[in-house]
Parts: sequence; C-alpha cells; structure tokens
Amino acid sequence: MPSILNADLHCHSVVSDGTLTPEALAERAAGNGVELWALTDHDEIGGQHRAAAAAHANGMKYLTGTEISVTFANETVHIVGLGFDPDDAGMKQGLLKTRGGRGARAQEMSEGLAKVGIHGAYEGALRFVGNPELISRTHFARFLVESGACKDTHEVFRKYLTEGKPGYVPHRWASLKDAVHWITDAKGIAVIAHPGRYKFTANEEYALFLEFKAHGGRAIEVVTGSHAPAEYIEYADKALEFDFAASRGSDFHSPDESHMDLGKLPLLPGKLTPVWELLEDRIR
Repeated sequence: MPSILNADLHCHSVVSDGTLTPEALAERAAGNGVELWALTDHDEIGGQHRAAAAAHANGMKYLTGTEISVTFANETVHIVGLGFDPDDAGMKQGLLKTRGGRGARAQEMSEGLAKVGIHGAYEGALRFVGNPELISRTHFARFLVESGACKDTHEVFRKYLTEGKPGYVPHRWASLKDAVHWITDAKGIAVIAHPGRYKFTANEEYALFLEFKAHGGRAIEVVTGSHAPAEYIEYADKALEFDFAASRGSDFHSPDESHMDLGKLPLLPGKLTPVWELLEDRIR
C-alpha cells in the first residue's frame, strides 16, 4: 500500500456502540473515498468477517480491528488492534472476559441515575444495544436524549456519566500487558488510540508509552477524530520520539453523534511511518 492514502482504521458498528451495521459503514466509508478500512468495535471481533466482505464488495482493502479497554494509572485507555487473525482463540477468550463486567456495571449506572429521578435507564439503554454483552455509557446516553433528559449525548456525559456524576461507575478493564499480548499473539499490531484524550500528566503519558512499547506495542493514533489539529502535530512528534508507527481513524460511531465522518480526516504527515506499512501481509 502507498504511504499516503485515505485509511480509516477506527470506527464502530452496532456490534458494539455504533448505530450502523458493518455493511452500512463500509458503504459510507467507500462513498467518502476510504481506500483502506478497519472496523474496530469495542472489546468485540464478532463483526470482522462481515466487515471484510463488505469492504471488498465496496472496492476497499481491509484490516481486521478491535478497540480494547484497559486500565492504566486508574484511567481507562483504549488499545486498537489491527491486522490480527479474527479467529484466534486467545484473543476471543480475552475479549469475552473483558466484556463480562459490563452487565453489572450497567445495573449500577441505572441505580445511580434512579437516585436523581431518572428511572428505567437500564431497560431504556438496552433498546439501543445491538449486543447486550457490550452495553455501555453510550447506550445510556442515547436513552437519556430520547427521554428528553438532555438535548444531546455530549450533555449527557457532562451531566451524568463522567466521574463524580450520578450515573458514573468505574470499571476494571484488562491490563495493558494483556491487551497488547492478545493482539500481538494473534499476529496483529497494537496501537494506542487517541492518546490526546486521556487526562494524564506528562510523566504518566511518558510511562504509558514506555510500558506499551515494552510489551510490544508499535503504533499510536496521530490523526483521529478525537484530536484537535494541534494534537496531530504533537503526537506526530511523539511518534517520532518513541519510534512508533502512526495510525489514522475517525472514531466514527453515528451520523448524528460523531465529530468526524469516515474518511474525512487530514492525511498523515509524510514524515511518519504509517502503521499499514507494518501490516502489508495482513491487508486483504
């Protein structure tokens, strides 16, 4: 693959917390000029074969993908896996274990919201869930918008679903080491998703990058829908500093909710090594 191309290697379908099917996402991506695509549902790879078939039907190249939730320095960090074997037993088992804690967490979130007068949130959130194992804050946010409690999902997170608010419940995810090893053992490459989004000090971020690299992580997202333009430059420099390859992805969830559409990001800066250059033999 050429080093400069319209690659979108981060988005979500109804298999996790997106609103479109893998097939509809593929059609939208192709329509926006995407040449290389990956579906990266949260802690789930059940949509991978559908996504690959849909990519090929729409004339795109495809890389397998997922986005794994990990806990690092008491923060939730997301690690994207690209180019792995979607039938790898170790990865399937690891992701199944990670998903297991979501149901109990969702019930606690509902109880917290009920204490401030918002009742039936768990049942309401379930109406927006394609995969009950992956019920998340996003599904609660959609219910609260539908019920009129908030005008949009951004207001929901601000008022109810972040730390210190009534519907926030922390969750202990996989370890950074486990997530990176599941990906690399399945012949994929691990990528730190949207590093600019985490509330780390400079020292904590440095520690994250060092530990990630020590476990075999090889790339970070530089150009992503969760970064401001100044952060494209900042994390391009960090990629060079730590000798990481660079990834690019919109983090698209929904036509109505996402800041950035599939395939509409700026291209990666030319001085970086695109992650797809490390995955030539895994592109289908």
